[in-house]
Amino acid sequence: MKVFIPRKTLSEGISLLERVIPSRSANPLFTYLGLEVRPQALVLFGTNGEVDLEVRLPADGEGEGRALVPAQPFFQIVRSLPGEGVEASFAQELLLSSGSFQTRLGLAPVEGYPELLFPEPTKGGEGPFPVRTHLPLGEFLKALAHVRYAASNEEYRAIFRGVQLEFGSKGVRAVASDGYRLALYDLAEPQPFERKAVVPARSVDEMVRALRGVQEAGEVHLALGPGMIGVSGGAEGGLSVRMAARLMEGEFPDYERVVPKEFALKVALEADPFREALRRVSVLSDRQNHRVDLLFTEGSKLLLSAEGDYGRSQEELSVAFEGTPLLVAYNARHLLEALGPVEGGVELLISGPTSPSLLQAGGGYRAVVAPLRV
Repeated sequence: MKVFIPRKTLSEGISLLERVIPSRSANPLFTYLGLEVRPQALVLFGTNGEVDLEVRLPADGEGEGRALVPAQPFFQIVRSLPGEGVEASFAQELLLSSGSFQTRLGLAPVEGYPELLFPEPTKGGEGPFPVRTHLPLGEFLKALAHVRYAASNEEYRAIFRGVQLEFGSKGVRAVASDGYRLALYDLAEPQPFERKAVVPARSVDEMVRALRGVQEAGEVHLALGPGMIGVSGGAEGGLSVRMAARLMEGEFPDYERVVPKEFALKVALEADPFREALRRVSVLSDRQNHRVDLLFTEGSKLLLSAEGDYGRSQEELSVAFEGTPLLVAYNARHLLEALGPVEGGVELLISGPTSPSLLQAGGGYRAVVAPLRV
């Protein structure tokens, strides 16, 4: 087997697999990168036991077959190759050539490597992924990126360490929460089935990374099976990816009850100036709870202030609001993270000084942020 591929193309492919394939594992084969040569493509594949990923790259191949190469040395070598193109020949070893550089890497037998299961977009109702659908790729990525920050990083939080995807007749929703805050993103893409799936947050990170590499494809294919979710996308004859991730057991408790429905104050803001003012003021906030006070006053004024061990800071903004002026305090970090994915206009809907607030922006994004005691 032999394959010739541009170095840039190969580098882009391995960048998607670098975080999936572990440098150490109880199963030594997980530390290997799979290479499959096809007449018009080089396919890279790997797994860490939780996420399986396959990346198809356009290339000129001779012969067909599969091999396993030690991933970490291969990644380091490819990143430093001197030539514009890479030639790889497979026999008992992998002979890799680029420009004036040449190296040999030992190969491992593919026997014993776990079977990687990927959805086939054209085969609905078959195999390990019987439920199939497709969504606009850009919108699906936006949904994941808007809620991921709210997932918990604490092991004891169990189900809250994931992002819940909900499919139904009203559309598709992505939800994340750490028990203290909540983020939701709704896609108006009605589905002919009802299903919930909780994807581990770390798997969501890899899903976003992989799909961003093929974002120009315009559409993502999703497939659901017992305990697994699969995604695929890409251009015919170009870069394409397929990924499968193990799901978490269970589903989120009823989170709708914490989403406020009535508001004492409705505030319209521009995300960028509000975010920047919040960052500046919060530098001097208390190091324990990062408290920033928001005082809404007559004349459509918002005064942000914070006080801590090193002093006090404040800044005034002009805003538009409806309702009774009041004082409410937030953990600045929580509010900044809720604002993080937002561009343009945003609404801050305040139920009261001690009741949950709702931040929402166009495109289906909502975030529930709990205020601190004033």
